[in-house]
Amino acid sequence: MKRNIVITTVAAAALIGGGTVAAYAAAGDDDGAATQRQSSVRISDDRDDSADDSAEDRADDRDDKRDDDGVEVRSDAAGAKVTAADAIAAALKHTPGTAVGADLDDDGSRAWEVSVVKGDGTEHDVRVSASDGKVLGAHRDDDDDDDAREDLAALKGADVDAREAAVAAAARGTVTDVDLDDAGPAAWSVETTKGEWKVDLGTGKVTQDLDD
Repeated sequence: MKRNIVITTVAAAALIGGGTVAAYAAAGDDDGAATQRQSSVRISDDRDDSADDSAEDRADDRDDKRDDDGVEVRSDAAGAKVTAADAIAAALKHTPGTAVGADLDDDGSRAWEVSVVKGDGTEHDVRVSASDGKVLGAHRDDDDDDDAREDLAALKGADVDAREAAVAAAARGTVTDVDLDDAGPAAWSVETTKGEWKVDLGTGKVTQDLDD
């Protein structure tokens, strides 16, 4: 009789112990899953933080480049005694035609490069000193004849030429670049030390270029 009681007690203890072990095992599984979820969250957070840091670094690099470019442009403009409008006038006097662009070189030469398209559709690059307005030289640009003819077509009927566009935009800073933008409605695209601007071919109205 006592032996049966002992066996029953042991069996009950085993069942209780087994239940306890099972309970602990189940609890252990839950804790492991929770730990795994927490680890996944931490990894995901770390990846998100890393991506955010990379995006911020790229944005900072772009801002630094724009700042550097802005300083360089202002430095070049400060050393130019001849305005874009004057350079265009000098280039057209030397090489008659239609001016479709003018750019202040940033290679230290202190010269304007003015693009002039003649009536036959040939494009010529005329270099004008940014110090005294003298023409330094001119040559035909054989690679851009197709673009030159397209520029002439875009300017057909225009009331505002490149020189007038430069004069209009000069109220928004020292002009460093004038170019014909024929993407969409044609307009003069002018860069100054204070930003980029569009000049209407018909009215000469200046508006800020918000595309860049």
